[in-house]
Amino acid sequence: MSGSLLLASIMIAALVVLLPLLFHLTKYLGSSSDNVRKNEPVEGGIRLTCKDSYDAFNVKFFLVGIIFLIFDVEVLFMFPWALNLRELGLFALIEMFVFMGLLIGGLFYVYKSKVLKWT
Repeated sequence: MSGSLLLASIMIAALVVLLPLLFHLTKYLGSSSDNVRKNEPVEGGIRLTCKDSYDAFNVKFFLVGIIFLIFDVEVLFMFPWALNLRELGLFALIEMFVFMGLLIGGLFYVYKSKVLKWT
């Protein structure tokens, strides 16, 4: 058995033994407080009152999240394109400008429909 394989197996065995032991010790070593304020639910920095779970929830939270995901996925498509731009050539450059144009059009639509306005 090579030296690096032996070292890796010792490290993995140490982690398998030490991690559960450390997690168990934090229960006894850490401070604990059974405070009423500690157990209150907090949603986005706003303290929630005791409401029924069927009450209406503002849809704009979901819309902002979905819009964020759409433009976040845009970056995932643009990163590999930017890395391989020289190999892909002019056609890929034009395709990416069309893709970005569609997304900018979507951003203008979101702005004009006032989805991001909170008042």
